[in-house]
Amino acid sequence: MDLVLDAADRHLLTPYVYPAGWPEHEPCRQLLSLFVITNLGALTLYLLFGTLSYYFIFDHELKKHPQFLENQVRREITYALRSLPWISVPTVALFFAEVRGYSKLYDNIEDSPYGWLGVFLSMLSFLFFTDMGIYWIHRGLHHKLFYKRFHKPHHLWKIATPFASHAFHPVDGFMQSLPYHVYPFLFPLHKVTYLGLYIFVNVWTISIHDGDYRVPRLLRHIINGSAHHTDHHLYFDYNYGQYFTLWDKIGGSYKSPTAFEGKGPHDYLRKLREK
Repeated sequence: MDLVLDAADRHLLTPYVYPAGWPEHEPCRQLLSLFVITNLGALTLYLLFGTLSYYFIFDHELKKHPQFLENQVRREITYALRSLPWISVPTVALFFAEVRGYSKLYDNIEDSPYGWLGVFLSMLSFLFFTDMGIYWIHRGLHHKLFYKRFHKPHHLWKIATPFASHAFHPVDGFMQSLPYHVYPFLFPLHKVTYLGLYIFVNVWTISIHDGDYRVPRLLRHIINGSAHHTDHHLYFDYNYGQYFTLWDKIGGSYKSPTAFEGKGPHDYLRKLREK
């Protein structure tokens, strides 16, 4: 995140926003800047990619499903916009620790123990590490001690749209993002790679709520896509994973998506039309 902060300081904050006498590396200034940047970034990613997905990928026929709520899209967006600033508070604390040099993020490819191969391997390990972490956190949020208070708001959306992707209770949203932030404190990771992965995970979160169930046949039971996550919203106890089905299979919570078996939401709508 220090790359973004440095760019913001250089092109906007130092010459136009902050007094000339306020040093760029002063902690209070960094915290304030990170809070603004984090919120603007989250809003941009959510509204930009959510809107693109909603208008160009999401099948609007799904809005005719009986479990699609009245004014649902507006409610999803409103809930997300209210939650994101609160989610950003602990997130900024972790970004601040990164900026102050406590993480294992590095600047140059030469700093990687294995060069470009190390960068590529770190991308894979990031995906598998965060997939594992999110699986267990997500599954834990379904425990009766936590579900009603923290995770149930996200399950209001049985037939989700891309705008449901970030419509979480703030505690729920931060907890499920925690593996992304923990990884660079445990393992070396290139800073630009980390920013790219951060954008990717936000876009992926939108994509598994987009109602587009198309996946190459060979990957249907490997990749945790929109069909899997739709069944999670509908049937509650299945498909907790984020990218892959590995941990659901290990944890006994894997369910073959109903959309792949002719029993998904689109099939239900088709049967309603035929009656």
